[in-house]
Amino acid sequence: MLDVPSRYRDFGLLVLRVGIGIMFILHGWPKLAGGAVKWEALGGAMSHLGITFYPIAWGLAAALAETLGGLCLALGVFHRIACMLLAITMLVATVMHLGQGDSLMRASHAIESGILFASLILIGPGKYTLGRGQ
Repeated sequence: MLDVPSRYRDFGLLVLRVGIGIMFILHGWPKLAGGAVKWEALGGAMSHLGITFYPIAWGLAAALAETLGGLCLALGVFHRIACMLLAITMLVATVMHLGQGDSLMRASHAIESGILFASLILIGPGKYTLGRGQ
């Protein structure tokens, strides 16, 4: 009886990857489609880390990480690279929220997502993937 859940581990990872991947595509696409004005505002979060140059480039990188990273996560391709970029993006979002004086609850989405992506780096994509388990 206790062995039953382990039989579905890879299917569970597939559900997790596809669900979170789709949500991050939906979360990132408006940022990506927003153009330079949106990217500059998004990239301004880097100022909380003392990085004030090229906010448009940083914002574009974050929008790409969320959108394409979500797609890679859902498909299981470049899994660890995508999760690493998403975890870094969530770290910057966390620092931005806390740097603006937001409550821990306001930063919780970024914190929880960062924990999830860090865990997925260690766990891997499972066997139901279009990638090779990278």
